[in-house]
Amino acid sequence: MAKDFNKRNLTTGDIAKLCGVNFRTVIRWIQRGHLKAFQLPGRGDNRVQVADFIAFLQANDMPIPEELQPSGRRVLIVESDEKQAQALEKALSGAGYETRIATDGFAAGAMIGAFNPGVMAVDVGMKGVDGVQAVAMARSGSAAGPVKVVALAPASLGKRKRQDLEKAGAEAILDRPVKPAELVEAVKSLT
Repeated sequence: MAKDFNKRNLTTGDIAKLCGVNFRTVIRWIQRGHLKAFQLPGRGDNRVQVADFIAFLQANDMPIPEELQPSGRRVLIVESDEKQAQALEKALSGAGYETRIATDGFAAGAMIGAFNPGVMAVDVGMKGVDGVQAVAMARSGSAAGPVKVVALAPASLGKRKRQDLEKAGAEAILDRPVKPAELVEAVKSLT
């Protein structure tokens, strides 16, 4: 499809195309309370958040369209050190991955739904962020399901904290400062 579905909200027309139904069917789903939606002020057009649409599809045993599934070729880099983030982005882009950078947890949360990454490289040593919570958030943050997580941890992180990161869902843990080639290899092994 030529239309860009890499966004947070879908129109009834978007959903109709994705499901292969008439847009009036989508409106009935909304009116009957099967599909959660909100109305825009003024004209009252319906919009559905991608996460709500995917929940609707899953609840009704319907397949998730490819356009909304996380792409293994998309990597979200959550790194507080901008120079490190740019070096990692350059290496991943050179290896054929589509990348985005978030320099804090708030920006990362906002980007997950819009970018729909297949993998996140998360700096678990960011100020004000608990590493285990950051990994758990990354794993559950994508509208299309869990994201694979590479934790970028301080080399001084203890064994117990590393185990906690693994329990939270980190598939790989790399010591910071991360060598770009190491991250590329870790991402390749997860995709």
